[in-house]
Amino acid sequence: KGDTYNIGGFNEWTNIDLVKLLCAQMDEKLGRAKGESEGLITYVKDRPGHDRRYAIDARKIERDLQWKPQETFDTGIRKTVQWYLNNPVWVEGVVSGSYREWLQKHYQ
Repeated sequence: KGDTYNIGGFNEWTNIDLVKLLCAQMDEKLGRAKGESEGLITYVKDRPGHDRRYAIDARKIERDLQWKPQETFDTGIRKTVQWYLNNPVWVEGVVSGSYREWLQKHYQ
């Protein structure tokens, strides 16, 4: 009680490798040519080397609570990509920015 735990999947990727994996999955799921989505990547010049990676050390929760993720990274990322593809209305709300109005109405 009162302790803090990081919850993670014991899986570390560089940001660009993760983006490329997502692009490959989108090509596969949308029937695009291999590498087509990767051509959409835009590098931001004002942040060279920044946000190269994020990592979570979840050993404490594994040790103290014997917790382990039920999903592997591979199965989890595939389910996540499929969720976004199955929920285009939600995605459009984020892309359009309309979710900000909902946040203001409910949280301001």
